[in-house]
Amino acid sequence: MILIRNLTLLPGESMNSLPEKAAKKLRIPRRDVLETKIIRRSLDARRKQDVRYIVSVAVSVRGEEKGLLARAQSRDVALYQEPKMPQWKLEAPLPLRPLVVGFGPAGMFAALVLARAGARPLVMERGQPVEKRTAAVEAFRRTGLLDPESNVQFGEGGAGTFSDGKLNTGTHDGRIPFVLQTFYEHGAPESVLYDAKPHIGTDVLTGVVKSIREEILALGGEIRFETRLERLCLKDGTVQGVEVTDGQGTRFIPCASIILAVGHSARDTFENLYAQAVPMERKAFSMGVRIEHLQQEINAAQYGKASRLLPPADYSLSVHLPDGESAYTFCMCPGGYVFAAASEAGGVCTNGMSYSGRSGKNANAALLVTLRPEDFPGEGPLAGMFWQRNIEQRAYQAASAAGPYAAPAQLVGDFLAERPSCGPGRILPTYQPGVCWGDLREILPKKVSSVLAKAIPELDQKLHGFADPEAVMTGPETRSSSPVRILRGEDCCSAVSGLYPCGEGAGYAGGITSAAVDGIRCAEALLGQYRPR
Repeated sequence: MILIRNLTLLPGESMNSLPEKAAKKLRIPRRDVLETKIIRRSLDARRKQDVRYIVSVAVSVRGEEKGLLARAQSRDVALYQEPKMPQWKLEAPLPLRPLVVGFGPAGMFAALVLARAGARPLVMERGQPVEKRTAAVEAFRRTGLLDPESNVQFGEGGAGTFSDGKLNTGTHDGRIPFVLQTFYEHGAPESVLYDAKPHIGTDVLTGVVKSIREEILALGGEIRFETRLERLCLKDGTVQGVEVTDGQGTRFIPCASIILAVGHSARDTFENLYAQAVPMERKAFSMGVRIEHLQQEINAAQYGKASRLLPPADYSLSVHLPDGESAYTFCMCPGGYVFAAASEAGGVCTNGMSYSGRSGKNANAALLVTLRPEDFPGEGPLAGMFWQRNIEQRAYQAASAAGPYAAPAQLVGDFLAERPSCGPGRILPTYQPGVCWGDLREILPKKVSSVLAKAIPELDQKLHGFADPEAVMTGPETRSSSPVRILRGEDCCSAVSGLYPCGEGAGYAGGITSAAVDGIRCAEALLGQYRPR
């Protein structure tokens, strides 16, 4: 096949025109283009009066390809090589089945690789399978009744299941095409293979997660839900097994290798590991709020008159202030909802999510300030985690007058004027079980409030309307990443022999795709320990 880059599509123009455009680039008749495959699609909105898609395609053609390439005389034309999907094979018997703790993106892809290699992994997930978990999450949003073991943070699919389902990542790794291909094979839309900013959406992602689970089971893996890791069982610094709690009580499970992919909210697990002297350190993380605008106004600001012909707009903003501090937006959810993301009783935190159609009235994004380890109050590797918990508990108390797990909220105009809010303007908050209007400065650390107050007007210069006085800020957003890093070596193994800290919770990833890649990396490292000598 021949790769052709930099084809353009105008807003509203059908992708059916791509074969004709490809033929023109190759200087051949349209009838000689036999097959067209989209390789990449991105939206160029730098000039509002000239918004367009930039598309790369691979085509099969009638005729000799090298001759056509020479005749085309274009830097945008080259031979196309289909990326090869990796395969894994267990080269020597394992002494015991490998254990995967946690079934979010990192644990799921680690288990999938181990299963495809023939290692028959045993997976333990403290939360419920996605069908039951979805019901628990919806019940929490309706009633404020929290299940601490099955919620937005814990359960099959991890925290990413209830998000926008973004699959783009700032990392560059050869395993990424495999991750995207796997999502596609299990029910994600084909666009995840080629969109520059692929997303799935919560409603589709739940089915994808279930399908991956079924493949792991079909390959001889085993998944035990509602099973929580209590402690490692070690001998001379080497893994011998684990103690877990399930519906039958506490039990011992022997194992020689553990991929630890517990996610960034498994605070009790972090405490237990620290008590067992597993090496870890405090890590920078970010904190702030969710900010909501009307999606149609974001569309107009980003796309101008073309907005009616384009899907809901997103944005990614950052600002570096003169005093050296910075703020940025993260996990922007077009047409989405601010979500209740608590996993501990008596604490409130927020996140964002979208369905696949992104059809909600509001846009929302995390608006965050980076906090360095030296900013944390307290001592020890878990200081950032305890700080998160304290702020979430303060938020719960401050908003409790509006009901259990209501979240503090404030209008941007009031926040900048340093006065409490009494209610919404034209932009209604989407957070459920509800919000309590007030002053977010009473909840957020002083540094976070100060940086946000200086950053919002600056960000408005980059996206007109970002500082809309009636935009809604709901908080706190405390769990954008883990405040803890569980140390590991180049071989992905901890100083505790047989323990492979993995994914977001261990401090090595920051999103669905990067976590999945790290899960693959750790599974490969584990398999590499059992090659014939």
